[in-house]
Amino acid sequence: MWPSGTLRKACCNNGFFHHSITISGCPVACDGAAHLKENAHVVDLNLFLRMDDKTVLVTGGASGIGYAVAQFLSAVGAAVALVDLDEERGKIKTAAIRSRGGRARFYPCDVSDAIRVEETVNAVVRDFQRIDGLVNCAGVIMRADVLGLEEKDWDRTIDVALKGVFLVSKYVIGQMKAAGGGKIVNIGSGWSLKGGQKAFSYCAAKAGVLNMTRAMAIDHGKDNIAINCVCPGDIDTPLLEIQSRQLGIDTDEFYGSQNDVRPLKGPGRPEDVAHAVFFYLSDLSRWITGSSLVVDGGGLA
Repeated sequence: MWPSGTLRKACCNNGFFHHSITISGCPVACDGAAHLKENAHVVDLNLFLRMDDKTVLVTGGASGIGYAVAQFLSAVGAAVALVDLDEERGKIKTAAIRSRGGRARFYPCDVSDAIRVEETVNAVVRDFQRIDGLVNCAGVIMRADVLGLEEKDWDRTIDVALKGVFLVSKYVIGQMKAAGGGKIVNIGSGWSLKGGQKAFSYCAAKAGVLNMTRAMAIDHGKDNIAINCVCPGDIDTPLLEIQSRQLGIDTDEFYGSQNDVRPLKGPGRPEDVAHAVFFYLSDLSRWITGSSLVVDGGGLA
């Protein structure tokens, strides 16, 4: 049984909470690695929840889940490099983060282009000196079955959602290895784990992302690089609106249908996924790699 404790909160300027826990009667030996102050048995959660000394590269950072991740990481102190093909939106979103006091830069890049990816990763390292975390979030979706899917749409889905993870990871891992380690979070999907109707290419890509995560974790644990996967369900982003149009379903009807298929009514919010990504990037997940975390309101339960 855990010892009794009290939680003290003091709100900081950006609206997030600084936390500390005072624990009495702690039955275990507390050391610095556990972030416990000797004798007082105080856990300072800021040591887990702040990322002031970290730089994180986020692909697909100009909208949806990627932007929510960049916003949240900036709020907890990280410097963020937003990478996206949409240069206009990317610059606007980066300026919004910086207007709130965040450290952010935007880098236009097609993640399926190896030359551009290598140049972009080198530019991020030049600007921030290092890359501590990577979030592979860039993706596209084309709702069609195998008969209805055009080859060009298959190629684009795989190029962005699967090849893009390979290319960005390839060049970032080289930098992380030289720096002594890092953390990578790949964005999969509930469809990494099961099939979906008229989502043939997307299911293939996202299943690949999950197993690539496991394989990379095995290969690069020795380099002190932890690699995990977050698998969202339906999230309220522009991608969900695109799907409703592709399927020829009224957007309100499509959104409403998400409430009928999961214990926790949905769809989810981008920040729900951002919180899971943060867990994997933070010191809270020190000894976790090759794993996946489903964020879908219980849809796969």
